[in-house]
Amino acid sequence: MALASRTDLQDYCLRRLGHPVIEINVDESQLSDRMDDSLQFFQEYHFDGVEKTFVKHQVVGSKIKLTANLAGNFTRGEDLVGGTSGAIAKADSSDSTGQFIYVELMKSGTFVASEQITGSISGATATLGATDFYIKGDIENGYLPISNNILGITRVFNFGGAATNNTKDGQLFDMMYQFRMNDLYNLMGADMIYYSVVQSHLTTLEKLLTGDRQIRFNRKTDKLYIDTDWDKTFNIGDFIVAEAYAIVDPATYSEVYDDMFLKKYTTALFKKQWGDNLKKFAGIQMPGGVTLNGETIYNEAIQEIQAIESEMQLRYELPPQFMIG
Repeated sequence: MALASRTDLQDYCLRRLGHPVIEINVDESQLSDRMDDSLQFFQEYHFDGVEKTFVKHQVVGSKIKLTANLAGNFTRGEDLVGGTSGAIAKADSSDSTGQFIYVELMKSGTFVASEQITGSISGATATLGATDFYIKGDIENGYLPISNNILGITRVFNFGGAATNNTKDGQLFDMMYQFRMNDLYNLMGADMIYYSVVQSHLTTLEKLLTGDRQIRFNRKTDKLYIDTDWDKTFNIGDFIVAEAYAIVDPATYSEVYDDMFLKKYTTALFKKQWGDNLKKFAGIQMPGGVTLNGETIYNEAIQEIQAIESEMQLRYELPPQFMIG
């Protein structure tokens, strides 16, 4: 019978160890912890524990919180000037509640709590909140928040062109756009060699003049840093798409629990915990002359775990990606 839940996997592993014929001296909480360890190892190293995916994120601006629903009175693109601090921010849009104004970035200074701001074009005024009155957005932070189910990010897709330097302006003058607009009709009467040569040439120009954006990601921080001038590269509302590897969540894909490697590894971890518990009672004789020998069970489990982890590296782990250049 295929295993389809944590309970199924736990019962299966205990039966492999001899339950219910033999009493397995391991607490339920210990079994749960060892199963978590097994799943984590499976997701981080087994090629079936992760899947390639694409992460998309819409760029959000910094947010100003007002004490009243007056955000709609301000004009997009105007400067918002703090009456006390003298700070200036460029307005972008307002939310549906009218209490928040989204801005591209701070042009100068820093707002202070409960001060009044005035629009340079509209002349509208409003008072900032006492707390959380200014929350930085993606452009000012310089990174994107990433969900904790992402193990790694390999690249960010480049939607710019060689002529634009991957900036948010001037897409009309993008080299690929001009090529398609002016020369596409020629391809209807020509073979694919011409198109292939031009594409290769444009790709070379892209690499020489622009190159790929450098990214930095650590799964423990859940932040994807893109090394670029954010205010010159992205607009609020733009989408950023990244190629990533995400864990296969067994809560969604229950077939994970029936994986042969996971069943063997979880059983070995249960056995190690069982032996570790019994080691504390070494030499104690039970009724009927039976003597507990947790040390033997523990050592057997250690050998099994080492063999399984070695097998993981040889048979199931994805090869490392080498960087050349």
